[in-house]
Amino acid sequence: MRKHLTPATRTGAAAAILFVLGVVGYRQLLIAKDGAKQAPVFEVDPLWPKPLPNHWVTGSTIGLAVDARDNVWTIHRPNTVEDNFKAGDIKVGDARGRDDEAAAGAAATQATGGTIGKCCKVAPPVLVYDQAGALVKSWGGPGLGYDWPDSNHGITIDSKGNIWLAGNGQKDTQILKFSGAGQFLFQLGKHGVHNGSNDTENFWQPTKMWEDPSAGEMYISDGYGNRRVIVFDAESGKYRRHWGAYGGKPSDEKMPAYDPKAPPSKQFSTVHCVIVSNDGFVYVCDRVNDRIQVFRKDGMFVKEVIVDPNTFRSGSVWDMTFSRDPQQTYIYMANGVDQKINILLRSTLEVLTSFGDGGRGPGQFFGVHNLATDSKGNLYTTETYTGARVQRFIYKGVGPVTTAEQGVVRPRAR
Repeated sequence: MRKHLTPATRTGAAAAILFVLGVVGYRQLLIAKDGAKQAPVFEVDPLWPKPLPNHWVTGSTIGLAVDARDNVWTIHRPNTVEDNFKAGDIKVGDARGRDDEAAAGAAATQATGGTIGKCCKVAPPVLVYDQAGALVKSWGGPGLGYDWPDSNHGITIDSKGNIWLAGNGQKDTQILKFSGAGQFLFQLGKHGVHNGSNDTENFWQPTKMWEDPSAGEMYISDGYGNRRVIVFDAESGKYRRHWGAYGGKPSDEKMPAYDPKAPPSKQFSTVHCVIVSNDGFVYVCDRVNDRIQVFRKDGMFVKEVIVDPNTFRSGSVWDMTFSRDPQQTYIYMANGVDQKINILLRSTLEVLTSFGDGGRGPGQFFGVHNLATDSKGNLYTTETYTGARVQRFIYKGVGPVTTAEQGVVRPRAR
């Protein structure tokens, strides 16, 4: 419907939506010199991105990155697009026997060999948007010389413009690297081969990559199957080091289910992200254990915090990214069970405030999965369930904060 709105109507709609949302001004807390809490204000941009061309639709949007030109890259899972959105891809003859009522009806009418309808077609897995929200590039999928993931999960654009991809399918034990033009460069790991959390050649269901350009290294959270952070030379792909929880040797022994009343687990449980700060600290999303662990680059453990400790199922710490000020003062952290974004003071890992709620409207989330910021400090999010979208929250400057979520963090250091 947005395609047919006039500029004036679009402006009015945006204003109305922002008013309905209260321009709640999603606020990231800062600490002022006088001790009062201050916050940069974020407003959801309800008309970003623009509608996709070619009747394209996306499935579970499972990876997010912003490149040096502030282009926004996403990767989705084409196989998760619902059948009702694939009429433009399904041939009438192929619709026979399908459970989908519309497809079966079309097939019964006439097997002409055409598609059963005009809407819609599944978009390529990798989509790139400019700052105006227009699609500027689409790309990706199986090809010669590499094993495309069975279940896409994670995309990173490094400082040279290269594309790194991961997957969390049961047989996804590889990382792929492509040039910015889509030329295959190399594959780390052999598809379908893994030998546990101390295997230095293969992964198992890795989740996210993060570049440390100062050292020429790529950090990988590995992941759903393995229980570690592993580091490779970004240029050659040569193994450098790896570690598990508390900087120790990871183990694949069976661990008890997460219990917030029990002592913290000695192993990671779903290593869902890793990010590296400019001052040399490594922050790891230990998702199911509801915690963040912090290390030095050599794997030496520094501290941990438990965030939203009563979050069960898939846990509270889904993804993290830094604020764009030079000091990277704050960490944004996604909780895809509670459908919110926590904002932490990086120096203490204290949760200062949170925003978001469940739903499909602008500013709401359904499985908020990834976070990224651009050079202006704007925040981007993706969703992994049927929301299947990317959203933008515009940074609006600093203002006072009157409320903050309290009592959601238990800091621990060893």
